[in-house]
Amino acid sequence: MKDGRARTKGDKRAERIAEFIAPLRVEPGAKVCLSKDFDPARKSGLKNKRQGKEQLAEGVALLADHQRRLAAEGKHGVLLCLQAIDAGGKDGTIRHVMSGVNPQGVRVAGFKVPSHDELSHDYLWRYSGALPRRGEIGIFNRSHYEEGLVVRVHPELLDRQWLPGHQQRGKALWRRRYREINEWERYLTDNGFRLVKLFLNLSKEEQRVRFLKRIDVPERNWKFSAADARERARWDDYQEAFEDMLSATSTRWAPWYVVPADRKWYARICAAAVLAHTLMEIDPRYPVIDDKSRHELELEKRQLEKEAPAGAAAESYAAGRRAR
Repeated sequence: MKDGRARTKGDKRAERIAEFIAPLRVEPGAKVCLSKDFDPARKSGLKNKRQGKEQLAEGVALLADHQRRLAAEGKHGVLLCLQAIDAGGKDGTIRHVMSGVNPQGVRVAGFKVPSHDELSHDYLWRYSGALPRRGEIGIFNRSHYEEGLVVRVHPELLDRQWLPGHQQRGKALWRRRYREINEWERYLTDNGFRLVKLFLNLSKEEQRVRFLKRIDVPERNWKFSAADARERARWDDYQEAFEDMLSATSTRWAPWYVVPADRKWYARICAAAVLAHTLMEIDPRYPVIDDKSRHELELEKRQLEKEAPAGAAAESYAAGRRAR
């Protein structure tokens, strides 16, 4: 991580992005109070949605460039974890932020109710199997943090996890899981996989408006269910769970970023900026071939130029581009 910062220190663009996302970062060890510390309607001086679209387009182009280099280098992987309350905008964030990235280099995993087979393993097992490879960007649409959110708000779900009878429940269980998750993320980071953890911070009123839209617009009816309304009734419980999660698991190696989500366009800019910042810190490079391989390429180039049909230019690709 330090090497990446050293390489990008002189890059003014990297400095601007770092300054932009700094207020979103949860400092390790900080005690989070969402209602006081993070405004879900924040837009950080941007005037309007049009200006936001321009910034997002720049961010998407930046991501596309770095993703190509990440794939070519093949040494690091990136895991983007998205957490939010219902209607927080996770799907739209993925669709817009990753719009310019080569889909072959991205893996998206969504985690629903665990299956019988998944429940017969440890709680991190199903997430481990969905991790990105080196050179890839993996996205968890909901993540391993569900084990300290939904399961915490609905502790009856623990009965399906077949935990040993001697294990403590209540706060002791969540403290242990936070510790285990921090250690697992440290292990991934030490092995070349960077984590980008985004919490899309939606206000209760904006959630109400989005729920109503899902009911009123026929094409969006499928997005809403009675279960969503029941979960909304547990709003305060979820906010407490989110605050404890952010406080306990924002670490130096895998910090959380709280993204203002009331304005979808702004949330997408923030998500792109945090992901771009991480890739710029990694600073992946295209591989440089050795002298022997370079000599072989030159031989192949000459052979290809000889094969040019009558009347066709034998010039190289580079020369042809310069002539345009």
